[in-house]
Amino acid sequence: MRKGILSMTAAAAAMTLGLAACGGESGDSSAQSGGAPAETKAAGKIGVILPDSKSSARWETADRKYLEEAFKSAGVAYDIQNAQGDKTQFQTIADQMITSGATVLMIVNLDSGTGKAVLDKAKAQGVATIDYDRLTLNGGASYYVSFDNTKVGVLQGEGLVKCLTDKKADKPIVAELNGSPTDNNATLFKNGYDSVLKPKYDAGEYVKGPDQSVPDWDNAQAGTIFEQMLTEQPKIAGVLAANDGLGNAAITVLKKNNLNGKVPVTGQDATVQGLQNILAGDQCMTVYKAIKKEADAAAKLAIALAKGEKPTATGTVKDSESNADVPAVLLEPQAIFFDTVKDVVADGYVTKEDLCTGEFAAKCTEAGIS
Repeated sequence: MRKGILSMTAAAAAMTLGLAACGGESGDSSAQSGGAPAETKAAGKIGVILPDSKSSARWETADRKYLEEAFKSAGVAYDIQNAQGDKTQFQTIADQMITSGATVLMIVNLDSGTGKAVLDKAKAQGVATIDYDRLTLNGGASYYVSFDNTKVGVLQGEGLVKCLTDKKADKPIVAELNGSPTDNNATLFKNGYDSVLKPKYDAGEYVKGPDQSVPDWDNAQAGTIFEQMLTEQPKIAGVLAANDGLGNAAITVLKKNNLNGKVPVTGQDATVQGLQNILAGDQCMTVYKAIKKEADAAAKLAIALAKGEKPTATGTVKDSESNADVPAVLLEPQAIFFDTVKDVVADGYVTKEDLCTGEFAAKCTEAGIS
């Protein structure tokens, strides 16, 4: 698996943007700071709007950190804020950033409607735009940087099949706990895992159970939804949960019914909680997305735009609403099981100190985490 992650690094490097060589501009910047030093033409200011800190810990623990590191290293002014799931606040932050002189705006939309309104306003003011992680449908962003999200779903579907096969499950009833219906990524994830599961349903190998989306990726709602699923169909034998937060919500319900570890549950994001659930045997797999590579690719693009360059992307994605081809960088995700949790630690995404606490110390040793 370590080899797989190294291969992913090479693949990401190969797919990274073909940027024109950057000039010698540099300077100290922060969320409140000014611009580059006087001896060179000052670069513009980069605004970044993250979606929340509730649906996934990654936005504050990983994305913010890696983007800040990249911007500071390049010496460009930046402002990173989190809308905390509030669509009105999302638009207010965007207005403030544009008014305060942002020349590049990078967003992770809360939904395509809000995202489009923000992108339209930015473009009207001559601000370059980047969709980060989530594509804003019909938004017309200049660039899109993310992972291959359909592949993420395929890995989840294949992971659940592997876990059910390992348990020798016979015609298992599978519940699908999908992400937010307003998030295009959730649609892509579902397209991916359904491409794996539907043939199983059609062949009579699996039984399609409850299938429901979770508004706003809300973990509390996910718990309520899954509890209803299990009440209606007590013989659920596998759960395709679209990320680690939703997976943990399902696991919490399964624990109340003494079914944790017996019913395989998937996830995504390789959060500390998700990885600990895998170590405990309550979650069968997650999907690791090397956020640093995603943040670095997006930051490189934003920095070039802030310096007045016109970078090009080597790939495109099709906007399903506008039918436009959006210049894009898509990185490769990786499936993680018990025996490869150590690779996420070795890659520096989570630390042994955070992961291997208390009851998980012995499991970390068993999993080869040193």
